[in-house]
Order: sequence, then C-alpha cells, then structure tokens
Amino acid sequence: MFVLKKVISSLLMPLPAMLILGFLGLMLIMFTTRRKTGCLVVLFSLTGIFLISFQPVSTRLLMPLERQHSAFFPVDKHIDYVMVLGSGHVVDDQIPPTSELSRTGLMRLVEGIRIMRMYPGSKLILSGYAAGSEVSNARMMAKVALSLGVPKSQIVLLLESAQDTWQEARQAVDFVKQKNLVLVTSASHMTRALNEFHAAGLNPIPAPTNFLAQKNISQPWDKYTPKAKYLEQTEIYWHERLGLIWQSIRDWVLRDFTESKTSETH
Repeated sequence: MFVLKKVISSLLMPLPAMLILGFLGLMLIMFTTRRKTGCLVVLFSLTGIFLISFQPVSTRLLMPLERQHSAFFPVDKHIDYVMVLGSGHVVDDQIPPTSELSRTGLMRLVEGIRIMRMYPGSKLILSGYAAGSEVSNARMMAKVALSLGVPKSQIVLLLESAQDTWQEARQAVDFVKQKNLVLVTSASHMTRALNEFHAAGLNPIPAPTNFLAQKNISQPWDKYTPKAKYLEQTEIYWHERLGLIWQSIRDWVLRDFTESKTSETH
C-alpha cells in the first residue's frame, strides 16, 4: 500500500503530469490526423511547465501553506523531547556526513539541535526508515548530529522503521506519553504532521523549518525567469495538498468503518 501510494502520488506531480500530457500531444501529431488537437495539447503542456516554474506562481501557492505556523520561539516550560521527522539521505563514505543527508533533512536536523540546546536535559528523537539503503534515515541523522557535537546520550533512535508521518506519530506516542514534545519538520509539511500527531493523542509544539517561498525577490532575472527551484516549490505544495486530501479520505473511511463495527456489536 505504501509503495502504491508513492507511485501514484509521483505520477500526479505537476512536472510528470505535464510531461505525460506533452507526450500524448506529440503522439496525436505523429500518429493521427488530429494534429491541431495535438499541437494544442503540447502548447498546454509547455505553458503549464512554464507556470509551475514561475516564481510569482510558486510563491503564491506555497507561502500560505508554509506560514500557517510561525517559527519556534522559546516557551516558558521544560521540554523533554525534540522530535525531528525523517527525510531522504544517501550512503556515501566519500562525502561529508552533512552531505549524506538531503537538504530538507539537514535543515530539519539543524533546527532540532538548535532547539534542543535551548533546554538542557532534553533529548533528540530521530526518525525515518532506510528507504532501500543499508542505513536508516534516523541513524544517518544521528551520525550527523554526533559530528555536530550532540552527545550520544541525548539522541534517541526510536523510529527506524517508520515509513511515513502516520507511522512516526503512532510509534512516538507510547514513548513520549504525556511529556512535552517539540515537533520539527518542514514548514510546508507541518499542518499535515500535526494532524497525524493530534490524531495519535499527542499535542506537540510546532517548530517549522526549511521555509522556501519568499516574496522579497527584487532581481527581475531571478523573479521572472522559470527556474528549477520554483518548480520544486510548486511540487512541494502539490505534494502536501495531495497528502492532505489522502489524509481526509483515509480518516473518513476509518471513521466510517469504526462506526459500522460499533453498530454491529450493539
């Protein structure tokens, strides 16, 4: 189910969808008599790729999602755990440990370490599965945290098998219990992550990081030229929207199933 969900969501991303549409248009031009229709389809595809790589469009989409939760500020209570949600990594002994983590993963980890150092005695919970490599993402983040001076005694490798946020939340609840928890993840992902943790019975303090969308871009060659970084921002926005839709459908199905089972027992 997890793999199927990932495959379907990958195909529904804006760039693959526009490329598939463009190839369909080319096929209409090359192999059928409907060349005008094919040209219109290709034009639509190219226009779509331009728009999703355009800063005014990507910022308008992503910024409201990222700014739903403010950055973490010190709170007047003891923090027991700072949990950093997993992201991608590679295993390569020829590069520094900080380069083995994805950019997103490194941003999350650095923010988690920053917050943990505000609260002496707190511990860093690291999560994330191996994703086909021989080392879990949690263990890779621990390797980087140790290289950045975090004592081994302050690192908790609890969630090495968690494949998504749903599993991370449900595996964390038995360990964290009622203790104070700060949750660190990307700003774009925070709303969906909090939904999962609240559903699992936890009420973490949000600490969003890795803010990407910015309005203060004054150079016209940077703002009005299609770029890969703006395409990435649009894809992140769409990925999170799909995730929220999936979350709503899944919760509705589970709730309906639970209610039907309850009525049957009565």
